[in-house]
Amino acid sequence: MSEPGLFELPQKYLDLQSEARQLAADCADIAERADEADHFDPDAVDRLRRSGLTNVVVDAAYGGRFERVDSLAVTVVREALAFESAHLDSIFAMQGIGSFPVSTGGSEAVRAEWLPKVASLEAIGALCLTEPGVGSDLRAVTTSVVEKDGELVVNGHKSFITNAGDATFYSVLVREDDQHSLVFVPADTPGVSISHPHQIIAPHVLGDVVFDDVRVPLDHRLGAPGKGFKLMLSTLATFRVSVAGAAVGVAQAALEEAIAHATARHQFGKPLAELGPVPSKLAESWIDIEMARAMTYRAAAAAARDPLSGLHLSSMAKVGATEAAARVVDRCVQVMGRFGLVRGSKIERLYREARPMRIYEGSTEVILDSLARKLVKDVASGVVAGGKR
Repeated sequence: MSEPGLFELPQKYLDLQSEARQLAADCADIAERADEADHFDPDAVDRLRRSGLTNVVVDAAYGGRFERVDSLAVTVVREALAFESAHLDSIFAMQGIGSFPVSTGGSEAVRAEWLPKVASLEAIGALCLTEPGVGSDLRAVTTSVVEKDGELVVNGHKSFITNAGDATFYSVLVREDDQHSLVFVPADTPGVSISHPHQIIAPHVLGDVVFDDVRVPLDHRLGAPGKGFKLMLSTLATFRVSVAGAAVGVAQAALEEAIAHATARHQFGKPLAELGPVPSKLAESWIDIEMARAMTYRAAAAAARDPLSGLHLSSMAKVGATEAAARVVDRCVQVMGRFGLVRGSKIERLYREARPMRIYEGSTEVILDSLARKLVKDVASGVVAGGKR
């Protein structure tokens, strides 16, 4: 089987890939514990901090590794980390997702104070979008911001927020008059409260965040008033493809678990890898992974150049890779038979971790709907995959 990641990546990405794989290997001893945690595992945070990898999600001007946040770099890291630990991957990913609105829309004072802390993992970010009554239809959010006495006043309730309770700051999508804005809210601001009413099948740092007359300075608005939706879309465009990278990492880990089992276990005088439908299941899984990785890296490279114009590619990669990961992990459980059902085993953990990926950052069905609309519009305009007819 080919080495994962044998694409003709520039050397800087190959070096980054090696760093991320080394960190993942160094965290193998804590992965099982960390992936069952619903708050940050201190060892995982400490090891990620010492690795320096979180500087990938911040611009060079504020302590980052690259001149600007690079979708391909983030995706390469996420594939390597998710191979070993969903918890480690989530910590890394949310540093970028939570801070990107600050990088692109924050005032100079906010960026100068907070982004170096993000790069060094002294500060932990979160992005607050969904609400109890609002999921995919983000234009319907009810959390609000108004200007009052020279401050921004935020009121509302956000739910299913990754890093809630452990985050140092929140980038919050709000309604401002009849438009949408984003506001930067430090977690220790009076009026911010946290609850944890839900836990998902793959344990995750997750909770609700309530804003009760939360007051922050005017320069804590991210971007121009009423322009928050575009800034939020830029964030998703930059980081959605990285979910695909994580899905490829999970699928690769599952396949390697299944191969190890199928080659070591013998039945009817032969290794399982040579019996009945097992070889085809392994081969089909390899094909799924390689196709998903190719699409993911192509989309990530496009997003690195221009996130918004490549959003359709990021969306395709996210759907394709997460659906492929679901197929691969399911096949691998089947290959391992009863051993694939053992609670607490790595393959069982991977099975639970793969399922939410089809919902994270836009469910498959919602993304397919938006892709179909774009496809119909493009064809009507004479545009096909390779350009104009």
